[in-house]
Amino acid sequence: MSRNAAPHRWLGIALVAAVLLALLAAPASAARRTTKVADLTLGSSTAGRPITAVRIGDGPRKLVLVGATHGGPEANTYRLMLDLIAHLRAAPDEVPPEVRLYLIPTLNPDGLALDTRFNARGVDLNRNMNTDLDACPENDWSRSVNGAYGIVSDTGGAAPETEVESQLIRAFLLDASAAIFYHSAGGELFPPFCAHPPSLRLAQRYAEAAGYTYTRYYPRYMITGGMHDWAGSLGIAAFTPELWTGEGSDTEANHTALHAILAQAEALLPLPEDQQVGAFVVPAPIWRFWRSLGGAERWGAPVAPAHVEDGRIVQAFTRAVIAADPERADTTAFVALEPLGARVRALFPTGTRSTGATGRYDDRFATAAAHLGGEAILGTPLDRPGPGISLRDGAPRVVQYFASARLELDPTADEPSVQLSPLGWYRQQLDALTAPTFTHQIR
Repeated sequence: MSRNAAPHRWLGIALVAAVLLALLAAPASAARRTTKVADLTLGSSTAGRPITAVRIGDGPRKLVLVGATHGGPEANTYRLMLDLIAHLRAAPDEVPPEVRLYLIPTLNPDGLALDTRFNARGVDLNRNMNTDLDACPENDWSRSVNGAYGIVSDTGGAAPETEVESQLIRAFLLDASAAIFYHSAGGELFPPFCAHPPSLRLAQRYAEAAGYTYTRYYPRYMITGGMHDWAGSLGIAAFTPELWTGEGSDTEANHTALHAILAQAEALLPLPEDQQVGAFVVPAPIWRFWRSLGGAERWGAPVAPAHVEDGRIVQAFTRAVIAADPERADTTAFVALEPLGARVRALFPTGTRSTGATGRYDDRFATAAAHLGGEAILGTPLDRPGPGISLRDGAPRVVQYFASARLELDPTADEPSVQLSPLGWYRQQLDALTAPTFTHQIR
């Protein structure tokens, strides 16, 4: 995203002036100045196939259309995306100035190529999202899921968002106003199971314009781990349309419906909202990242206000520092943990590793790292588990460093468990001690 576009809209009132001063100082990137249409590669599938998108427009309200999550059996949704892309390339001005529209032809290129509903690891991507974030337990993620024709199978994945495709869409929607996940067949359209008023309004308008049957709940069986439910739980207006059949792309009906919601963008595509967490306001994309990856239970509460740092929006939490970089708004790296691991490791290096003393914890650290999102979230591992100390009190710990995190375990505990070190808290303490205004006391 260009520095003069929408990033300041994420912030609380107290931060708007500072962000404007920091982000308006630099001109828009050449790509965003010279074209309204851009081709993007968002990442790769499990088998290494590219996952692509086309962006049209440059407004603050981000609308994302996603096709062929269920691969080959729903290839007509892929063809629908291609039809819409071809039309909008020729008529990009159909996208109003307040919107930037992204069309992802397929989130599951492996399933499309192999003519299967699942990804290359046999996981149903529309059952793999963390839907435990809303207030409705009925749609919570489950390994055992209802699939096509109500067939029950263990295809929800080993845990929520284990798949690279699920992680990609999670990261790409952190600044979205709305998302539409196309499936087939049946001619029905339904919003998240847990009531989310913006999703209901958007879904009803789209159904009316397209001629689909609006239904408050999917009528055949409970969907667990669904993308529309995950999105709604984070304040993203979302719904799922089922095309009329498994063959036709319903292009005219969906183009009409898309045009209808674009014409009411300000009413139907809500800007992401900042959230109050304890004493601090958390900017919307940072809050969505934090919340979707475990919230306070995993990362701790915010310990300082968000601020502008090198053109990015940065906020410290107890166990991490999270940053949103406007220059990466078209990528899955838009919001990420700050790379504090190497900085802290230089001050508190891991001691000489003894296989007898620390080697027995390797599997436990590996399991914990995977549960926390693996390298996609924690960054590259910088060493293996070894002797270290607590950042808070200097007590002995077994520790492992990653580029953006530090894991630790108290080997003297009755039930040793691997936890995140309080890197965010530590950085706040270190910054305070090294600030020019800090006065050292001599006693």
